[in-house]
Amino acid sequence: MKTIVASIALTLGLSLQAQAQSHDAHSAHTTVAQSAPTAPASPAKAPTLAQAEVRRIDLAAGKVTLKHGEIPNLDMPPMTMVFVVKDPNQLKGLKVGDRVQFTAEQLNGAYTATSLEPIR
Repeated sequence: MKTIVASIALTLGLSLQAQAQSHDAHSAHTTVAQSAPTAPASPAKAPTLAQAEVRRIDLAAGKVTLKHGEIPNLDMPPMTMVFVVKDPNQLKGLKVGDRVQFTAEQLNGAYTATSLEPIR
C-alpha cells in the first residue's frame, strides 16, 4: 500500500513540476512577444471621389444613408450604409433618390462624408 501511495505521490509531483515548467516557458514567451516591436501603421490613403444614391437623410443627426460605389481609400466595396456628414449644411436641398458624389474618411471611428454634393 505504501508503495502505491509513494508511486502516486511521485507521479503527481513530476506532473506538477512539468506543468510549472511549461507555464514558466509560456510566460517567458508571452513577455518576449509582448515586448516585440510592432509594425508601423500604414499611411492613410487620400480620399477619392465616389458616387452614390441618397437613400435616407437624417438632418437632426447630421447623417445620410448612401448606396455607394467602391470607396478605394477605405478599401470598401459597393454597399448601402450610413455616413456622418462632416458639414450637415451639405444635406440641405438633398432628397431621397438624388445622385451625389462624395469623399469619405474614417474619423474618430466613424465613417464620415467629408464632402458631399449633388450630381446635376
